[in-house]
Amino acid sequence: MPILLPLYVHPSVDPAAWHAAESAAGELTVVVDDGGSPQPAHRPHLGRDEPDPELVDAVARLAKAGVAALGRVDTGFATRPVADLLDEVTRWSGSPVAGIFLDQAPTSPFCLGPVALAVRVARRAGLSTVVLNPGVPTDPLYRDLGAPICTFEGSWAEYRRWSEQGAQAGDGHLVHSVPMAALPAARALLQERGAGWGLVTHRTPPAPYAGLPGWL
Repeated sequence: MPILLPLYVHPSVDPAAWHAAESAAGELTVVVDDGGSPQPAHRPHLGRDEPDPELVDAVARLAKAGVAALGRVDTGFATRPVADLLDEVTRWSGSPVAGIFLDQAPTSPFCLGPVALAVRVARRAGLSTVVLNPGVPTDPLYRDLGAPICTFEGSWAEYRRWSEQGAQAGDGHLVHSVPMAALPAARALLQERGAGWGLVTHRTPPAPYAGLPGWL
């Protein structure tokens, strides 16, 4: 099963994690985050529209190693101004990423417009891969966008209780807080439920993606 690995730690903070991701070419796609702020702490000298050169270099190394990367764009469940959302999508087009990961995507059909616009802008900018992550099943209208959808994001305990209602085979499942001893069972359950891609990690909130899962 293809692995989607959110790696929300800057390469200068955890270079070992990034080197390990470079070595995991194959079925791995890494989601990278520029900090979600115009001036994150690690790049106070950069302007709003300037790419972080350290992050760009690290993503380029991933690409050279055969590891695809997606740039994270937080939609804020459709609460962010559309102009800010599109600016962030456009900024990623100046980096060597293969596409974008629309995180905290909305699920209501009434919020479809900004998401559809972001998808269109991304594809026109050459970011061909777009993944939606509402973290729960969404309105069927979102399927018409032709983008993979992550219909579960949560803990191992929640995943075991999940009804799967509204999900489809091939959707993404992101499962955190998995005890190391339960990792094989978690992977097996993702496959049993027809996940097309996903992640199981032992890491826990509030930052389950601020480093590598223990098995990588």
